[in-house]
Amino acid sequence: MIPRYARPEMTAIWEPESRFRIWFEIEAHATEALADLGVVPKSAAKALWDWWATNPAIDVAAIDAIEAVTKHDVIAFLTWVAENVGDEARFMHQGMTSSDVLDTCLAVQLARASDILIADIDALLAVIKRRAFEHKLTPTIGRSHGIHAEPVTFGLKMAEAYAEFTRCRARLVAAREEVATCAISGAVGTFANIDPKVEEHVAAKLGLAVEPVSTQVIPRDRHAMFFAVLGVVASSIERLSIEVRHLQRTEVLEAEEYFSPGQKGSSAMPHKRNPVLTENLTGLARMVRAYALPAMENVALWHERDISHSSVERYIAPDATITLDFALGRLTGVIDKLLVYPERMMKNLDKMGGLVHSQRVLLALTQAGVSREDSYRYVQRNAMKVWESDGALSLLELLKADADVAAALSAQEIEDKFNLDYHFKQVDTIFTRVFGQA
Repeated sequence: MIPRYARPEMTAIWEPESRFRIWFEIEAHATEALADLGVVPKSAAKALWDWWATNPAIDVAAIDAIEAVTKHDVIAFLTWVAENVGDEARFMHQGMTSSDVLDTCLAVQLARASDILIADIDALLAVIKRRAFEHKLTPTIGRSHGIHAEPVTFGLKMAEAYAEFTRCRARLVAAREEVATCAISGAVGTFANIDPKVEEHVAAKLGLAVEPVSTQVIPRDRHAMFFAVLGVVASSIERLSIEVRHLQRTEVLEAEEYFSPGQKGSSAMPHKRNPVLTENLTGLARMVRAYALPAMENVALWHERDISHSSVERYIAPDATITLDFALGRLTGVIDKLLVYPERMMKNLDKMGGLVHSQRVLLALTQAGVSREDSYRYVQRNAMKVWESDGALSLLELLKADADVAAALSAQEIEDKFNLDYHFKQVDTIFTRVFGQA
C-alpha cells in the first residue's frame, strides 16, 4: 500500500487491528456454537464475549512479539487472547485449523472492500450520467483508428462509459458473492473434529455463505475470479482515461482535466496543462491488472492445501482493493470537473472539408441506381483530393462538380447529405437503452 494512492476507509479494512478483530469474532462465534452443541462449556463463550464487551485495545506489538517466538500468527493471537481472558480461553479454536480463521477473515475483508468499490462505481455512474445528459446533443467527431469517421455526440461517449461501468458493477457484485464464503471445517476440511453447524453459525453471524467443500483451504478459483474482475474494472478506468488524454492533446483539445488555480503543469514550461490525473489512472490500472495473474497462480495448491497463496494475498488483497478504490474516486473527480469545449469539437468536426459525410453520399448513389463499386469510386476520388488538401477543398463542391455524381444526384440532393443533425436521430434510442430514459 502506498499512502499517496490510498483512502482511509478502504485502508482501515486491511490494518492489523481490523484483521485481529475479525479473527476474534470468528473464534468467539465458533466457541458460542460449540457451547450450544455442548462441546465446550457456555462459560467459555461468555468469558470471551464479556472481555470483548470491554472494547479492549488490540495490542499488535504484543501479538507480534509472541509470533516472533511461535512463528505462527494464529497461535500468537490465541495466546494473546488467552493472556487477557484467562483459563476459559482454552476452549477457543476447538477442532479448528488456522486456515478456518485466515480464509474466513479474508472473505470478510474482501466482502467489505467490495461494498466500498460498489459504492465507488455508483458515485462514478451518477457523475457520468449527469455529463452524458449535459452533452447529449453536443456534436463531436467520432474517430476510428484515430482518424475522423462520422459525427457523434459527446453525450454518446459518456453513455458508452456509463454502460461499461454498469457492467463492471454487475461483475463486482457477482465477484463479491463468489468470494464471500466461510470455512470452519477443521484440518483437511473433513469436519472430523468440529460440527458443520459451527460453520453455519459463524457464516450467518458474519454475513457469509457456507463453503460447500473447503479441503481446509477455501478454493482459490473464487479469489482468482475476484481479482480478475478488479482487473477488468481497472481496464475500463484506463479506457476512459485514455479517451480524456487523447481529447486533451493540443491538436485536439476538445476536453481536458480541470486545471485548478495555482496548479503547475511543467517545472520547465509555464504554459503546460498536462493530463496528469488520467495518466496516473493509466498507471494504477496497470498495477491492479498485474494482481490478477498471481491470484490465478494461487489456484493450484499442493494436494489442495498449502500456504503458497498466503504471502501472495498479503500483497495483492490490500493493494488491489486500495488502489482500485483510489482510482475510481479519482476518475469520478476527473469526469465531474471535466472541461468540455463544444466550439472546438465543432471546429475539429469541420476541419476536413466535409469528409465526414462521405458515407451518406455513397449510400445515396447506390439508392439512385449506381453500383456500389462505382459509387465508392466516385466519392473516394473526390474525398482523396480533400484529404490531400488538408481540408482546404470542399467535398460538397467537388461532388457537385463531378459529372458522374451529378448524373445521379441533383445539387440539392447532394447538399441534403451534408446535414449534421441526420446523424443524431437515434440518440434518444441509445439513451433509452442505456439509461432507461431519453
